[in-house]
Amino acid sequence: MPEKFVGSDGEHELQDTLGTSERAERFYDDQVIDYLNPTMVEFVARMDMAFIATSDSHGECDSSFRAGTPGFLHVIDDRTIAYPEYRGNGVMASLGNLLENPHVGILMIDFVRDLIGLHINGKARMVADSELRDTVTDLPPAERGKTSQVWVVVDVEEAYIHCRKHIPQMVPVARDQREWGTDNVRAKGGDYFGVKAGKGAPAIAEAS
Repeated sequence: MPEKFVGSDGEHELQDTLGTSERAERFYDDQVIDYLNPTMVEFVARMDMAFIATSDSHGECDSSFRAGTPGFLHVIDDRTIAYPEYRGNGVMASLGNLLENPHVGILMIDFVRDLIGLHINGKARMVADSELRDTVTDLPPAERGKTSQVWVVVDVEEAYIHCRKHIPQMVPVARDQREWGTDNVRAKGGDYFGVKAGKGAPAIAEAS
């Protein structure tokens, strides 16, 4: 890792307080890099899901789930990755945060084979699909013919392991074909948590 401050001020303050500085420094030195090595590149290329963390200019956070066929997270080079944003619920929570604060955290976990995770932190920018395809000729094709509204291009600042200690092993199972870009209420999960149904209902009374 180049000579630069690794980790947040809060991290280092707590490390000093709790006596973990030496252990943390070993992790920084041994595991944190500012690019993707060949093993990381291969890992990203076979992932079909990722968790995306963003925050707005006030530090209000949002985490979101993204999925696609393996390779939907596209490695442009060892310091740059990109992923597509498809039509969703119209809220634009993640992209809205990135307009205010370009910092993004991406976590990918292999729940099936190696039971290991990879964190990628960096600065993001939004690029139109047609514009990115003009410069990155090997971008994956649109999912089921649905063109992405925009690509999020991330300049890698940190890449490091997420240990396997508590990662559960899962077995993939066949499922109904995914309905990409649908407005079908049932296919989208409907009012699973009963929020819409409960609008206007009296609040649950506190126990006396």
